[in-house]
Amino acid sequence: MVKILDLPKHERPREKLIELGAGNLKDKELLAILLRIGYEKKNAIELAEEVLHKHEMRKFLSYSIDDFLKIKGIDQGKACTLVACFELVKRALEVEDNNLPIIMTARDASAHLQELRTAKKEYFIALYLNARNQLIHKETISIGTLNASLVHPREVFKPAIDHLAASVIVAHNHPSGNLEPSTEDRQMTERLKKAGELLGIGLLDSLIIASEKTVSVKEPLAI
Repeated sequence: MVKILDLPKHERPREKLIELGAGNLKDKELLAILLRIGYEKKNAIELAEEVLHKHEMRKFLSYSIDDFLKIKGIDQGKACTLVACFELVKRALEVEDNNLPIIMTARDASAHLQELRTAKKEYFIALYLNARNQLIHKETISIGTLNASLVHPREVFKPAIDHLAASVIVAHNHPSGNLEPSTEDRQMTERLKKAGELLGIGLLDSLIIASEKTVSVKEPLAI
């Protein structure tokens, strides 16, 4: 086993972090700093690489001390460090930003979708909200033709997972100006609703936007 202290300084995780900043370190190097030491014939970098190869890093956010202790090479001290680190991450991501817009109604949502009113093609856009109904991310999911837009639940909910959203509002425009939800609109909304329920991410609304008015597929009253 090559000890980390035996490596050239530019290859040691802590020295690299000090000199280059955390953004320039690999995942295994950042994890190695938290682990501090390895085990048996593996140094901290090799242990970190092994852990990341066998475990999905995103799941660490929900791991308990017992979960980490099941990983070979992680003792109680390392487990406590990791749990504390990822708890701080979760808390930091949940810090309230009073500058983020709050969306409580379809009218609030449509204010952030004005570009759909004049679009010549059909756009499908998702608004991602945190637990306080603050808008944390907006993403164009699909750009279709004048009368069709194909949307798969994974395309809608992957950004929700990436941004740790608590709920989603989806919207698309009808360039024709017709606000009547089609059969496809209702089927798509129901499919997304069920997918969200499985993931624990609520579909708050599904909106159709035309040049002057907005209608909810869930509650079809134009605003």
